Amino acid sequence: MDDYRALNRASWDERVPAHAASPDYKLAQYEQDPNFIGDVVRFDLPRLGDISGLRGVHLQCHIGTDTISLARLGARMSGLDFSGPAIDQAQSFADRLGLEVDFHQADVYDAVAVLGEASYDLVFTGIGALCWIPSIERWARTVAGLLKPGGRLFIREGHPMLWALEGSKHPGLITLGYPYFETEAPMVWDEGGTYVETDVEFTNNLTHEWNHGLGELVTALMNAGMEITGLTEHDSAPWEALPGHMSQEPEFGEWRLTENPERLPATYTLQAIRRS
Repeated sequence: MDDYRALNRASWDERVPAHAASPDYKLAQYEQDPNFIGDVVRFDLPRLGDISGLRGVHLQCHIGTDTISLARLGARMSGLDFSGPAIDQAQSFADRLGLEVDFHQADVYDAVAVLGEASYDLVFTGIGALCWIPSIERWARTVAGLLKPGGRLFIREGHPMLWALEGSKHPGLITLGYPYFETEAPMVWDEGGTYVETDVEFTNNLTHEWNHGLGELVTALMNAGMEITGLTEHDSAPWEALPGHMSQEPEFGEWRLTENPERLPATYTLQAIRRS
């Protein structure tokens, strides 16, 4: 447990250049079109609403493309991530685009100490963030600590049901292969590659991850003084989470089960406000 941050950070640090260079992160589109926003943020525009003028922070922002998308929608954004190379990449890219976005290197649990208590109208967290933290209760307290009274959390994340599934060990079958609920011990992975198109081969491949049940997340937020204002489950995800079992749709590039997609909640969008 003590070394999970170092292991995970080494993996993320090494992948930053490959992610920035990959066409999947669409940095060229951001540069060519000043109105371009990424598919993950665009997918949730009807739920996100007008955020112009809000002071927002994107937790676990990686190389900052979703942070930049939110800034282009009018929010005054900050980003926070534990990877120094990711923060350097994000800051240089935002500066090159002429956007007023500030990025900070810190562990997510240290966000209040680094960014200030009750400083934000909006906390945003995107796909593939919560699996890197061991305690959802501590994370929820961090979110509540960052928000002003009445401030809003907005999160789009992989569904814990999806994270619990395994689709490659048995041809043609999807099995329940991993914990749905949070466990004290991490799931330990030793896998090369990454989730974007790249020919780069990596050496830091050992990571520790955790799942968090949807009820555990909701309860943690309520215990931290948050009020749930919206929860939408989606049958699609912005990556091929179960290779060989999913098909891609054109509008947002999302993936859903090829057969009977109504059977799987692949992602969810959750909103909550900090009570006064």
